[in-house]
Amino acid sequence: MVVYSSSGTGRVKKIQMSKRICVLEDNDDIREIISFILEEEHYEVSVYANVKDFINREKKPKPDVFLLDVMLPDGNGLDVCNLLKADCATKGIPVMMMSANYKKVDIQKACKAEDFIPKPFDIANLLSKIGVYANA
Repeated sequence: MVVYSSSGTGRVKKIQMSKRICVLEDNDDIREIISFILEEEHYEVSVYANVKDFINREKKPKPDVFLLDVMLPDGNGLDVCNLLKADCATKGIPVMMMSANYKKVDIQKACKAEDFIPKPFDIANLLSKIGVYANA
């Protein structure tokens, strides 16, 4: 997103706003790594360790991409994906699922996520896919 700002001098400057990524991942190490990698790429990252905190998150500003783990301690990322896709406020926001135990075909049958990242994930692949969806 590009925002134009005027300083009152008649000059307008272009400000690049960072894209927002919302991550739902229960594993502390993986969550921290994803957050670090994305922040290094200048994304604004919000992270949640469980479904309860994710559901109760601040709804504004909206993220540009949701990145969800499948297996969570208090629920299932597939169900969260279906909730997001059923909600008028979030149905147009791309969802990417991650899992070490599920395959892409399983994800496609269970929810309407735009993409799937297998764990362990390749960092370049993760960043490439997030970049595509964040800038769509």
